Amino acid sequence: MWENLLLGVSTALTPTNLLWCFAGVVLGTVIGLLPGMGSATGVAILIPLTLTVEPVTALILLAGIYYGAQYGGTITSVLLSTPGEAASVVTTLDGYQMARQGRAGAALAIAAIGSFAAAILSLILLAALAPPIAQVALRFGPPENLAVMVLALVTMVVLSTGSTLRAAAMACVGVLIACVGIDAGTGQARYTFGSVNLLSGIPYVEVVIGLFAVGEVLHQIRAGGARPIRAGFRDLVIRRSDIRDSAGAIGRGSLIGFALGTLPGAGSTLASFLAYGLEKRVSRNRANFGHGAIQGVAAPESANNAAANANFIPTLTLGIPGGATTAVLLGALTVYGIQPGPLLFTEQPELVWGLLVSFFIGNVILLVLNLPLAPVFAQLLRVPYGFLYPLILVTSFVGAFAIDNNFFSVVLVLIFGFVGYGMKRLDLPMAPLVVGVVIGALLEKALVQSSAIFDGNMWLLATQPICVVILLIAAAMLTAPLLARHRAGRKEHADVR
Repeated sequence: MWENLLLGVSTALTPTNLLWCFAGVVLGTVIGLLPGMGSATGVAILIPLTLTVEPVTALILLAGIYYGAQYGGTITSVLLSTPGEAASVVTTLDGYQMARQGRAGAALAIAAIGSFAAAILSLILLAALAPPIAQVALRFGPPENLAVMVLALVTMVVLSTGSTLRAAAMACVGVLIACVGIDAGTGQARYTFGSVNLLSGIPYVEVVIGLFAVGEVLHQIRAGGARPIRAGFRDLVIRRSDIRDSAGAIGRGSLIGFALGTLPGAGSTLASFLAYGLEKRVSRNRANFGHGAIQGVAAPESANNAAANANFIPTLTLGIPGGATTAVLLGALTVYGIQPGPLLFTEQPELVWGLLVSFFIGNVILLVLNLPLAPVFAQLLRVPYGFLYPLILVTSFVGAFAIDNNFFSVVLVLIFGFVGYGMKRLDLPMAPLVVGVVIGALLEKALVQSSAIFDGNMWLLATQPICVVILLIAAAMLTAPLLARHRAGRKEHADVR
């Protein structure tokens, strides 16, 4: 392994590759700042520009765009409550609240530190465990993926603030939204009401932008508009206590992100949601989640970055994309004449290990660039909201239009903006709805494929050991709060007697 790492270091540290790595993370950060653009779109747009350079150099650039966009999305999530991608949604829950409290700089700084720590840990695990983990990932078929999706929904329902029943209802609404379009099983259109624009479904990016960005603007306008934040520079800088409080969240988030990132199709979105849910479960600061808990930023950001790196395990070793962006990168590999698979690590070690080492270098660049600039980014909150709100709306609508160059996307953002406003007025949780939208299509696909495998007899899931373990965990999470309330009620009744 050490010989391969030294080969990767010698490859990644050439002046040309360093320059392209720097260009990639900077471009990625800018792309991440644009709602609706996303890393997958940014990588796809820039592939033609890389055809004149060496494949390893091109991949280093494209990978830099990938994880640079993750941090760019964090900046808008924290400052403007405008997640550019679904993976940034969870950061909005506590990051934006920290910004409203004058601690935007600390939120952005811990996101950069968490991402860097996750990159180091995931690189070590990636270098050591890529081949054996790829073999384990091969055992995850549609039934196992179905169980993971069920676990994700249960996690967000159980750990949402407020009523569990409301959270479950919102998760179901999210799944129903994801059902709009072509039926995965029959190929028939459903819930489209004759609209051609709905045949491809309702993309989660438009839903997320509408719910969080436009919904927040409408909510603030009705409330009379908040005053610009006048926090001092000292308040914007991360404290040593913040790092100490977030260390456990960063470690747990990194491990969850890496584990889920190795599963084909799971991606970083699911990892960020589950990391946030676990942290809320184990944290001593549980009551502050959703109100500005710094662990609520550290955990999903670490999971997001670790999953982004781990996505390359199934991509490089199996030729199966771990997410949307790695699917685009997989296409780029074929353009460069590279055949991903188990033999790639032995046949082209310079390319593989040079790419892996570039992850570490790129994250160092991100940390050096963005950690000192976090308080500077936070100064955006000093702008009067009379100027900031139009900027958020214009950015949201332009970003939505840029996804497919379709005005219908703008209409969807506006519709879900009013939905988000209504949910804020009624105090309904948004996270379960977003999870339902994001994994609804994946859940249905896994369900249809599992049903085909078992000839419609879904009871045969009980014959799959991995499925049984995951579903038992989900059942335990769902019933544990009910049993705890029942015991508390019986104890209270006994005390009264």
